[in-house]
Amino acid sequence: MKTNFLVYILLLFAYIFFVQAAKAEDIHFNNDVYTLKLSRMSAENNGYENEYFTGTDTPQNWVKMIGIYYYPEVSNPRKIAEETEKNIEKKETVALLKFIQNKKQDKALFSYLENGNVNGKNFFEYNLYKYEKHPDKGMMVLRFAKKYFFKTNDEITKLAQEVKGINDDLMEQFIITPIPPIVEKDIP
Repeated sequence: MKTNFLVYILLLFAYIFFVQAAKAEDIHFNNDVYTLKLSRMSAENNGYENEYFTGTDTPQNWVKMIGIYYYPEVSNPRKIAEETEKNIEKKETVALLKFIQNKKQDKALFSYLENGNVNGKNFFEYNLYKYEKHPDKGMMVLRFAKKYFFKTNDEITKLAQEVKGINDDLMEQFIITPIPPIVEKDIP
């Protein structure tokens, strides 16, 4: 009887240990929990890309996501952010909301709304990006994205007001949020 009890206690500790190890990759942001569901080596940028999603969302079908990207060969985050911001402004389906940069810390943040359609559903995708130098080499990027689905023009106005109300708060959160370390393991 004592042996069975000891085995159950050991199994309980092992379970708790492994559950905690799995939870270590979760990110808590803006009252939501995001789980790492995509991690890959980017051949284009020679760096790792991690993408986190809430609940049952997947890389193919999501409403909210957080991305962490590491590009070791990029040395000037502000310059890349400025180029990205200029490209965003050229697109007809995109509206730049705000662009800020800190020259002393070599960081930049910007947010924008992009109009899209998936499976016949119209949406606005809110994107918030933070670019900063990696402590050792290269650049880190932190991304938050959320899709707002709509059917009528009244809903568009309501969504615009909601995004306008949260944009500054989310940008402030991003300014003080350290970028989590990249997870270098492939998760398809």
